[in-house]
Formats: sequence, structure tokens, C-alpha cells
Amino acid sequence: MLTLSPFTRNELQKKDGHEFVDFYNMLEDFFNGNIMGGKGLKVDTFKLDVKDRGDSYLVEAEMPGVKKEEIEVDYQDGHLIIQVAQNQETKEEKGDYIHRERRSTAMQRSIFLQAVNVEKIDAKLEDGVLKIVLPKKEPASKKLPITIK
Repeated sequence: MLTLSPFTRNELQKKDGHEFVDFYNMLEDFFNGNIMGGKGLKVDTFKLDVKDRGDSYLVEAEMPGVKKEEIEVDYQDGHLIIQVAQNQETKEEKGDYIHRERRSTAMQRSIFLQAVNVEKIDAKLEDGVLKIVLPKKEPASKKLPITIK
């Protein structure tokens, strides 16, 4: 049976036995690999969809396991900014064995969406999906008469 495995750009270098390359690969694995059961920095973010519905934008962000209190949404200078901050602590005691881990995660996405009616932005978190509706401002008249002096 044929199986596929992920290929990283250093896969061939890992086999050549050079010490510096091994050290470099160790650092790359640390920052991009599976450390303490978590995702790597490359993939540890939330997925985002933006739809133009004519009179408004709809932004949907996948946030499974994230609580409403851990999310901050702002609109500033034409940018919608979504931030998530989570702190997790695990403490396990069995006999004379003590195990304790802490993990903090912070993620942020910013999207440029112009001509938004800021007073009417609406956000809801339902079933692990953050939905933000950003109504557009009424377009200014395309024709503007100019008085000649």
C-alpha cells in the first residue's frame, strides 16, 4: 500500500549528517512541530472567510474551543482586527508524581475592509464560529457637480 508523508524543505538535508544542519532542523522542528501536544507556530491560527454580500461584508472565523471572553474584535483605520488570547493550565498529581503544564496562545488577524458603517457592526459566536457582519456605508454620489469660479 502506498502512503504519503509531508515533505519539508530540509528532508534531504536531515540525511547528510552535518552537525549545523541537524541543529537547524532541531530548531525548525521546535518552532514548527508538535510541542507538548500543541500546534506549531506556522499552523496555530484560526481560519477566516470573508464574503462580500453587496450591502455588507460577512467575516466568519473558525474558533473551536474558544470562549467569547477570550476574543477581542476591533475596527480601526479601515481594518477589522480579531484577537484571541488563551491561557491553559494542567495540573496532575498521582502518588508522589507531580505534573504541571502551562500554555499561553495569542493569535491575531487583520483584514482591510473599507467603507464600513461602524455603528452597525454585529458579532456573534455560535458553535465555534465567530460571525461578524459589517454593513457598508451608503456610497457617495458618483457624480458631483463642481461650480466654476
